[in-house]
Formats: sequence, C-alpha cells, structure tokens
Amino acid sequence: MRVCLASTSPARLMLLRQGGIEPVAIAPDVDEDAVAAAAAQARGGELPPGELVLLLARAKAADVVRRLAQDQPDFDGIVIGGDSMFALGGRVYGKPYTPEEAARRWREMRGATGILYSGHSVHRVAPGADPVEATAVAEASVAFAQDVSDAEIDAYVASGEPLHVAGAFTVDSLGGAFITRVEGDPSTVVGMSLSTLRRLAADLGVTWTDLWTSGSAS
Repeated sequence: MRVCLASTSPARLMLLRQGGIEPVAIAPDVDEDAVAAAAAQARGGELPPGELVLLLARAKAADVVRRLAQDQPDFDGIVIGGDSMFALGGRVYGKPYTPEEAARRWREMRGATGILYSGHSVHRVAPGADPVEATAVAEASVAFAQDVSDAEIDAYVASGEPLHVAGAFTVDSLGGAFITRVEGDPSTVVGMSLSTLRRLAADLGVTWTDLWTSGSAS
C-alpha cells in the first residue's frame, strides 16, 4: 500500500522514514493565510489553535487528494496532511521566518511551558472509490529551560534551525538541549504524532505495519 505525504516538511518526512515508511512527498498548493483568514471571517474571530491546525491539515491533504485523482488515478493507499502551531501565554505562533522574531520568541519562551498543537488528516484513496477521511488533533506540552542565555539564543537563531519550524524550536535537533520536558507523544513536537496517525489509519481499515517499507515506496 502506498503512502503520500501532503507536505515537503523535512521533519515530517524524517518521522515517517524513522517509523519504517517511505512516502511520496507532494507539496500542497494551499494559501494557508487565506484559508485561516476566511475561516476567521466566517467565525467572526480567530479560530482556537486546535481547530486551525486541523483546518489547515485538511486543506493540504484534500488538495493533494484532488491532484492524485487527476494525475495518478490508479493510486491506492493513504494521503497524510498535517499542520502544527505553538501556543504560549494566550498567543499562537507559527513559523517565525526572521531571526529577529525567532530571538524575541525565545526570550519569551525560556522558563515557560507552552502547548504544541498538531492537526492530522488522513485519506484512504483507492481507484474507483470516493476518498474517506479520518482526522484528529494531538497536543504536547513543552517546557523550556529557565537558564538559556541570550548568547545561546543568538547562537541558536544564527544556526537557522528555528526560522522555519512552528514555535521556533525543535526537540529532535539543536533545540533539544534547551527543552527540559515534553508531555505527550514526542513525535507531535517533531511534526506529527505517529501514534495518532496509526489510529487514524486503523479507523480507515489500514493496518500500520502494512505501510512499512524497506526503503522505497510500494
């Protein structure tokens, strides 16, 4: 059975590979800001982070499912979409993009605890059948060391790692040394919850171990 990751996130791709799955990665064509703005306008206010990450995960997966139906009508497998955001002190953070914003966030995060929200959308796709979707949101709390110095923050930001990840941190690379505790599925903080994906696949009639590969998609 084939697996398609509706993302070009290196962290999500790495997670699946470490879990024994070699997916095909397709970048979704989704304007995330526009989707979020439209949802906020319809709601009359900003969506809570759990709802927002699920909305974006579903939009990404749905876009790739539509394109597979056009370009690869014989695709038989699952499509996985995901999105992550970090909430701290009542504020929701996506990717910082600039060194200045990443440094500002780290000065705010040290000694604090926040929640990483990860939305998951999994579609079972088969030739001649309508796609079936299962969704879920996973959460994990992340505590940051109190004694992280300004010099360490500046060095971490200069590495470039925090600029393009939700919340401006990683737990599985350079940022891991500044994190003192994670409560919840650790893979949630990396980019997707593998245990959540396993459950969603099962809801769609797919056994997780059937997705394992020996280094290439099948």
